[in-house]
Amino acid sequence: MANRSAIAIAAHPDDIEFVMGGTLMLLKQAGYDIHYMNVANGSCGSTTMDANQTRIVRAREGQAAAQILGATFHSSLCNDLEVVYSVELLRKLAAVIREVQPEIVLTHSPEDYMEDHMNVSRLAVTAAFSRGMSNFATDPPSPAIEGDVALYHAMPHGLCDGLRRPVDADFYIDTSSVHATKRKALAAHKSQKEWLDASQGLDSYLITMDELSEQVGERSQKFKHAEGWRRHLHWGLSSQDNDPLAEILGDHYLAKAR
Repeated sequence: MANRSAIAIAAHPDDIEFVMGGTLMLLKQAGYDIHYMNVANGSCGSTTMDANQTRIVRAREGQAAAQILGATFHSSLCNDLEVVYSVELLRKLAAVIREVQPEIVLTHSPEDYMEDHMNVSRLAVTAAFSRGMSNFATDPPSPAIEGDVALYHAMPHGLCDGLRRPVDADFYIDTSSVHATKRKALAAHKSQKEWLDASQGLDSYLITMDELSEQVGERSQKFKHAEGWRRHLHWGLSSQDNDPLAEILGDHYLAKAR
């Protein structure tokens, strides 16, 4: 299992910590090499620094958070609000997928409160889908790869879509045992306290993450802290029954009652 890998692909620095970091750490404990990537660099996430300074600070914070999680850090590809579903970004993200060769991709919900999140979700799906297509050129150039990949969508922020409709998980991962480390990784994004307070009314981003984690745990009706997930359709990605989170994290896994 030493060569198995998983990657979390999110929009902005701190998104992974909010909704994916616990599952990523549990995969690390199960023997996976884990990878950490934010497509956007956080350039708009400050009320006191200019865009260039913000990019630098947030990259350092992301690297610190990835180290706390035990993950390999991958550099961002574009500025905030410039995450569009484009061939340019797709070629760059597909190159990362071919480099990492993940068995598992964790990414945003396809329905969320902002376009950067939803476009990252779409880009991650297509980048994974194109991994074996030798005629699709990546940037930088990289050879096509073989093998199954399972792709999972995290819960949206607020647990609803952009029209306020609730979004339910298909299954839950118990993150109680790693919640303290997940919180420490989120705290590495020190520049975000003032920004999130001012822009989104998050009185404390650490408390907000705690509450979100507990809300998802309550939905599971079993766990104190949890992350909720939905598995992407297998076509073009893997065999129909390929569900490694259920297989690898069985002791932490709870399917939603039907």
